[in-house]
Amino acid sequence: MLVLSRKQLEAVAIGTEGAVEGVVKVTVLEVKHGRVKLGVEAAVGVIVHRWEIWEQILAEKL
Repeated sequence: MLVLSRKQLEAVAIGTEGAVEGVVKVTVLEVKHGRVKLGVEAAVGVIVHRWEIWEQILAEKL
């Protein structure tokens, strides 16, 4: 697991090198009362779910 520190309005990019269309940008929008609000930008067709929802989707497919 990669662990990163980011301040408010800083972002990280997740994707394959050289493939702009598949990159997901995650930006820290707010840190308040021990909670972090993230913004996620992804191309149309890139699926974005909270992890617990993704696990439910996978479990339903089995």
